[in-house]
Amino acid sequence: MQTWNLVSISVLLGVVVRWGVSLNPYSGAGKPPMFGDYEAQRHWQEVTYNLPLQEWYFNTTDNNLNYWGLDYPPLTAYHSWICAYIAKILNPEWVELHKSRGYESSAHKLFMRATVLVADLLIYIPAVVLYCLYLTEGSSKRKVSTLFCFLLYPGLILIDYGHFQYNGVSLGFALWGVVALGLGWDTLGSLAFCLALNYKQMELYHALPFFCYLLGKCIKLGLTGRGLFLLVRIAVTVLMTFALCWLPFLSDPNQTLQVVRRIFPVARGLFEDKVANIWCSLNILIRFRSILSSDSQLYLSFGCTLLAVLPSSIKLLTKPNFWQFKLALANSSLAFFLFSYQVHEKSILLAALPACLLLSDLPLMVIWFLLASTFSMLPLFLKDGLLVPYAVTSLAFLFFSIYLMSALVHCSEEDLRLSAYHKLFSCLPKLDLAYILRWKFYISVAAMAGLSIMSVVLAPPPHLPDLFTVLVSTAAFLHFLGTFIYFNIVQFSGPPSKSHKKNH
Repeated sequence: MQTWNLVSISVLLGVVVRWGVSLNPYSGAGKPPMFGDYEAQRHWQEVTYNLPLQEWYFNTTDNNLNYWGLDYPPLTAYHSWICAYIAKILNPEWVELHKSRGYESSAHKLFMRATVLVADLLIYIPAVVLYCLYLTEGSSKRKVSTLFCFLLYPGLILIDYGHFQYNGVSLGFALWGVVALGLGWDTLGSLAFCLALNYKQMELYHALPFFCYLLGKCIKLGLTGRGLFLLVRIAVTVLMTFALCWLPFLSDPNQTLQVVRRIFPVARGLFEDKVANIWCSLNILIRFRSILSSDSQLYLSFGCTLLAVLPSSIKLLTKPNFWQFKLALANSSLAFFLFSYQVHEKSILLAALPACLLLSDLPLMVIWFLLASTFSMLPLFLKDGLLVPYAVTSLAFLFFSIYLMSALVHCSEEDLRLSAYHKLFSCLPKLDLAYILRWKFYISVAAMAGLSIMSVVLAPPPHLPDLFTVLVSTAAFLHFLGTFIYFNIVQFSGPPSKSHKKNH
């Protein structure tokens, strides 16, 4: 009973923090003609409610795709329609065709913020609670601490409740898939992940680990017996889920192709804004977009992403256990973020979710990465007027996570799983890697704080207007690359020892 009381308090505090952030400005507030992501979500409600389904993804006189055209899979469109139906009841002006464009009011802001919170309460937060209580090792205190820190992750809160998006829906469905697989409910896990994929196509970042884990499990059970039966059940579940989600668009091939074209636009180029991935960081030295054709950029990013994601996926396929699955999710999502085509800064949330799954196992490294992921979106937060919530939530997360997870206490070489580094670099003198890593963490946090302050108080030189944005993205890229290498080495160094689990 005491555990559930603490869980309730943790969830309540998580909700309070979310609602506190929601009181701040949102993306594009008072900035015509395009406004921002807030208006994109409102406009999708307008379109899905007022237009026939066959026109949702097509450019028509009533649906200008150049003005926040719908470019997410069908479940997002259905969710927009549900929100619009409620909005129409509350105030028809919020979704009135054409006339509601750029609509802004306190009442509408309250409604939109409430839709995000309701979605979280229904999908994301229950999945976090179940994962932390039933799939996390350690004492009840450890599980509740993990839950609180999981819910306090500032990156997701700032994007969904500040900037304004519904990432908690797709990430929540993906987390339900993880929970189901962890409990041995493979068919339900497949169903949940298909829902995530049909809500946001970026869930492809997690697709290969789900595929390799389930296929590896089927192979392990034997493809002539139980394994084959499981494989057929999963295949039928996936096909039926996709068919139901896409059913209204399957009657006409042109409809299906148009939705696919909207979901996967390749005309935008290798990257747009300053993103903390390899292409944007190396662009300082090598102008990829100038020396390579669009097709070459696409093939290059595809090849690099595939090479980066294959080692962890093959390892998972040969050893399909839950520990390998969690690490493969982290490695796959980081590989996609670092090397794939047309990445947005908010896509780092797809890597943050699997990192949160490892919060209890590798607290210091995960906390470090989660701070860096939030820091990487600093230019976006400053643009949206979210400096204060960024600073407050980041500091709160740093303090509570370090304290509750004992991250700086349990950080020996065994805790950090650094023994594999000694094997890799056996030719070098033996160093106290845990001590070095702790100091790197302190220096990193100081550097992120320093760059955050500089971005706010200093004006960049006239000939380098993007100086601080580039510095932030490059610093974040180095953090992400280091984390990607670290998680890959951990995945190949074997499962955590039983004594290590008991100590936590």
